[in-house]
Amino acid sequence: MTTVNAQGTALGIESFGDDDAPLVLLAGGTTMLSWPDALCERLAAGGRRVVRYDLRDSGESTTIDPQAPAYTLRDLAADAAALVGVLGGGPAHLAGIGVGGMVAQVAALDHPDAFSALTLVGTRAVAPGPVDDDLPDHDGAAMGRLFARPLPDWADREAVAEFAAAGAEILGDDPATARTLAARIWDRTPGTAPPVHLANELGTVFAGLDCAPRWRERLATIGLPTLVVHGRRNRFFPVGNGEAVARAIPGARLLVLEAAATAIPDAAAAEVAEAMLALG
Repeated sequence: MTTVNAQGTALGIESFGDDDAPLVLLAGGTTMLSWPDALCERLAAGGRRVVRYDLRDSGESTTIDPQAPAYTLRDLAADAAALVGVLGGGPAHLAGIGVGGMVAQVAALDHPDAFSALTLVGTRAVAPGPVDDDLPDHDGAAMGRLFARPLPDWADREAVAEFAAAGAEILGDDPATARTLAARIWDRTPGTAPPVHLANELGTVFAGLDCAPRWRERLATIGLPTLVVHGRRNRFFPVGNGEAVARAIPGARLLVLEAAATAIPDAAAAEVAEAMLALG
């Protein structure tokens, strides 16, 4: 792992595969570890240079004040395009997961020449906040349980890992995998300030992000080969959100992972990698 400078901002990155191979850029949701190692390795084995990166205010990227971000969703989208220029080998296949999928959608709309293909995983086409009437909102019962829990002591690595495992059980993800992932994220989080840990572990920085203007109505103008991947059991962004994204983007392929929720299980890495590699 290292950092590179894009638009005057340090962004944490990790690379897999041959530096001369076609580039696949994975936008974190919010940290790069949202993309499982198994998927990165499968893509690299398929002849791709894979670079996953941390969004601002997470991981090794520039962290200032996650409670009051001084940048917008469109700035994060511009980061993705700038990274392609810094890394070379573009245009790149851009992929985003969760809130990183929102970044990827706007990046494809605002900077189409930087990208050759688009993969959107477990995301939706509207900003955080009230959802459009035709889209399914977060599962109310799951969200009630998720946010009723007291927050852990962020200075206690084991407590943070257990908190993540319990949250994964509520969301339908694997608790053991979530526990390990949270510990890895904790190890990469600068300091023990609660807002910074919240941004890294829970992606709460997006709650304060300016996501205007709306982009859902522009999705029909995306001309990139597109893959939409969504877990059937996703309680945070129910599968109807992925279905709506796939309908809106001309020619998009929808891949529903029947046994998945918000995360990509290692067991699905081969299937997702194969579908991504097929885009070119």
